[in-house]
Amino acid sequence: MNKLIITCAISGAEVTKKDNPFVPYTIEETVREAYEAYLAGAAIIHLHVRHDDGTPTQSKTRYQAVIDQIKAKCPDVIIQPSTGGAVGMTRDERLEPTELDIEMATLDCGTLNFGGDQIFVNTENDIKYFAKIMKERNIFPELECFEKGHIDLVLRLNKKGFIHEPMHFSFVLGVNGGMTGEARDFHFLRESIPSHATFSVAGIGRYEFPLAELAISYGGHVRVGLEDNIYIEKGVLAEGNQALVKKVVELAKKYNREIATPDEARQILGIGGSHE
Repeated sequence: MNKLIITCAISGAEVTKKDNPFVPYTIEETVREAYEAYLAGAAIIHLHVRHDDGTPTQSKTRYQAVIDQIKAKCPDVIIQPSTGGAVGMTRDERLEPTELDIEMATLDCGTLNFGGDQIFVNTENDIKYFAKIMKERNIFPELECFEKGHIDLVLRLNKKGFIHEPMHFSFVLGVNGGMTGEARDFHFLRESIPSHATFSVAGIGRYEFPLAELAISYGGHVRVGLEDNIYIEKGVLAEGNQALVKKVVELAKKYNREIATPDEARQILGIGGSHE
């Protein structure tokens, strides 16, 4: 079984310090959380950036400042900026980080209700546009799928030449408006992708660690972090991202899954190839 790739989503765009005081806003806080997650075993840092007051931004200048400082502390780590941004941002605003020298980014693969009146819009043409830009800039896309229809769209776009091999899926389960994160949901999605594709699972809230264990046991990879879940156990706030990564490392030991280094993660996923 392949080594386990751990991604840490250190802040997101929605969770705040009111939810958990360890959610990073400033450049210093973001770099600290990334570095501590890396030391615990995260090969990939899924990166959103904020202004100092916590407002999310896709500013490439802000991203560059954060990336430079993370790379100074852990030069081999994979930085994976979000192109999801925050609800209401335009295509090109969301894509600003891809103008930087990055090797990986997220590509959201369908529209989703986000609770209340919020709709996270990703039309078919949006997805084609994002995929085209990433291909041109030699950026490896992580295909974020919140439900089965998103996977079906990816597979159609792959056949039509818009999304290229190798394909790496991220099942984001438990979002309000998306699929729940029960074991049946995990298996449904896992069995819906090509056997040669790789996958990671991000469980939201209470689904984080049950889904992490399922992914580990079935040869997949795991995303954790304060973006997805602010608790280390029921009712107990996580004291930073490092605690969440460490818990996954302990789960991996049960299944004899070794933890992948960033370079091993690149090899497993096929990052750095032609993406044909």
